[in-house]
Amino acid sequence: MMNARRAPGGGGLGPTGRFFGPGELRLAILALLAEQPGHGYQVMNRLADRFNGTYEPSAGSIYPTLQMLEDEGLVRVEADEGRKVHHITEAGQSVVGEQAEEIDRLWARAASRGEWGMFREPEAAEIIGPALRLVKAAVKTLAHAHGDPRVVDEIQTIFIEARRRIEQLDPRRR
Repeated sequence: MMNARRAPGGGGLGPTGRFFGPGELRLAILALLAEQPGHGYQVMNRLADRFNGTYEPSAGSIYPTLQMLEDEGLVRVEADEGRKVHHITEAGQSVVGEQAEEIDRLWARAASRGEWGMFREPEAAEIIGPALRLVKAAVKTLAHAHGDPRVVDEIQTIFIEARRRIEQLDPRRR
């Protein structure tokens, strides 16, 4: 098993580690079923959608977790057109209610991670190198300025202005 470090703030391991900590996938699936019943493939797709494609659940993680939830009496299965549709039980609803804050943190992490999904687009490769060189130059300048507040303020101003100019290029903002 991969040895990955937990990110600050709990949960959400890095890109080379597991995303879910112990019990979090179980809770995420239970929360999805509280929103709407579904069969395994639907649960997989809905979970992937929450992460805008940056997390792709596997059948090897989803189906055993659904079975565990059923064994615990937190979901029940009904056959529908030959498929096993999972429905949350009253006990499952109680767990979702009790764990609402943790579920909110999971979905916030999903939204945050999903924002970075755009870096998978081929067009992003054209700008990532120059953007990273810009950040490197800023950090290098800060190091040589020994944290001079005037330099920090000027670099922040440059970044804010650059972001504003780039956002003006967005056709949705025109």
